Amino acid sequence: MKQMNACRPFFGAVSLAVTAILLSGCTSVPVTGRKALHVVSDEDVTRLSVDEFKNMKKSRRISRDPAKKARLEAVGSRIADVVFWDMPNADWEFVVFDSPGEVNAFAMAGGKVGVFSGAFDVATTDDELAVIIAHEIAHVTAKHVHEMLSQQAVLQGGGIGLAVATGYGTLTQVAVSTLYRLGSGMVGLSFNRGKESEADHIGLIYMARAGYNPRAAIDLWEKIDQLSSGKSVPPEWLSSHPSHEDRLLRLYGWMNEAEEVYQKTRTER
Repeated sequence: MKQMNACRPFFGAVSLAVTAILLSGCTSVPVTGRKALHVVSDEDVTRLSVDEFKNMKKSRRISRDPAKKARLEAVGSRIADVVFWDMPNADWEFVVFDSPGEVNAFAMAGGKVGVFSGAFDVATTDDELAVIIAHEIAHVTAKHVHEMLSQQAVLQGGGIGLAVATGYGTLTQVAVSTLYRLGSGMVGLSFNRGKESEADHIGLIYMARAGYNPRAAIDLWEKIDQLSSGKSVPPEWLSSHPSHEDRLLRLYGWMNEAEEVYQKTRTER
């Protein structure tokens, strides 16, 4: 009954039969415990996201820098190890895209992670690189893409009941491609500020579990703020993120929790 109440805002006047179906899609987000409704299937999201990643590798230049590739593989693999129970079927792949000056990264369902070469100029330590990777993977484990696609399905279907009746969990390649914006000059997802903050929180815990110092998040976001300061228009990938002050306040608020996890990890290693 508690789970039913948590998802009640999604249901409204939906029939009991449809509600019973939707309950199977009401899940808890790792770390935060937030309830979220998904009316798209993991299989569809993963399959189509993997296809998009293949398309991106064909359309964007892949870096040949062995040092960057080695760093990404090492840090990414450690974080992948600690998120196993949240992404048990992931086929992990870490790719550095050659894009000097572009401070950007993303992760897709299925364990596909891309980091643009410009990010390495800001994330100069492995702890700072872990902040970026863990944050992007957190978007995947929290199934933020599932939520966005579910919202689109409900809106296009004219309501939850109709969306279910016309094909529960049905997705198209166009919907996923549009979401990842592969047809535009900018690549990557744009989440709202609430989901960006949630990914900050989850990512902080993931990196701590992997043995990376969570305080590096403060250092990294200070660098990024300095990078974007003075620009009349911030980089597009920052536009939906929390403000610098708000992000720091939240990070400090989660820091005791993250540091406890980090110290426990160091003791057990």
